[in-house]
Amino acid sequence: MVRTIPVIDFQNFQSNNEIKRQEFIDKVGDSLKDIGFFALENHGIPAKLIEQSYAQGDEFFSLDEKTKRSYLQPEISHQRGYTAFGVEHAKDNPAPDLKEFWQTGRSHQHDDNSKTYPQNVWPDDTVPEFHSVIDDLYTRMESLSQDLLSACSIYLGKDSKWLGEMTTDGNTIMRIIHYPPLGDDVVPGAVRSAAHEDINFITLLVTATADGLEVMDHDGSWIKVEGDARYIIVDSGDMIQNLTNGLFKSTTHRVVNPSSKSKRRFSMPMFVHPRNQIDLTPRPEFVEMTGGESKFETITAGDYLHQRLVEIGLATSDD
Repeated sequence: MVRTIPVIDFQNFQSNNEIKRQEFIDKVGDSLKDIGFFALENHGIPAKLIEQSYAQGDEFFSLDEKTKRSYLQPEISHQRGYTAFGVEHAKDNPAPDLKEFWQTGRSHQHDDNSKTYPQNVWPDDTVPEFHSVIDDLYTRMESLSQDLLSACSIYLGKDSKWLGEMTTDGNTIMRIIHYPPLGDDVVPGAVRSAAHEDINFITLLVTATADGLEVMDHDGSWIKVEGDARYIIVDSGDMIQNLTNGLFKSTTHRVVNPSSKSKRRFSMPMFVHPRNQIDLTPRPEFVEMTGGESKFETITAGDYLHQRLVEIGLATSDD
């Protein structure tokens, strides 16, 4: 029997029935302990908004190269605006990923420059509806992420706001990714997204426009995650793995090349990050639950993020 990732119904968490709420919490926690991935159904993000967001992404990525590159932000490690094709690569894989993307975060309110996360960049002059549509999706996705972090916190025996509070003023970002047609000159070893783990607490991925996502199982085999517009795919990242001493898994995944060189693919993941100053040292209670030995480093979220951005080619060690 082909293994699949669990499907979990978000409506159970919203229910007034405590049995259903606890069932949701248990399934979320158990999934992140086991494979580190699950599919969320009845999540409440309007399908029309997702379609509009992909349409806006298509409009932006169809611009000429010079225009797109005017939105490059290398001085902030590409954490906002446009990142060109072939810039990012997976950790320990020198071949570039076959993608380009746009990154956006939480909007600064009233020109508040006290926040530690970068201000957003918008292509208002070239794609005028991009800002409003993408910002709307970001806001809804971040709200959903807080509910999921609440379920994770309760599962871990903490106050419901424990993990969510760590992400207040954190550098949570949403990517609009474009995987262009492959063409005939692909660099040897390059794939759309090489095998990697996510850096952050949790990732929320609205269904991509084409298949290709695969998740590594415990035995090293690959589980194909079929595209289904009903679901948001959720996974746990390196930072929450560090914090929980591996109780929650950060699982290797990839996006493989399609059989047809003419196929494009879009996807939109949200990477939920804690504030830079959050200490990710494995908590003693989780060390005890995972064998009694601390398996991960003592490091802040900000230092961890910078370290990984250097490893994947988005930052330099001198930044």
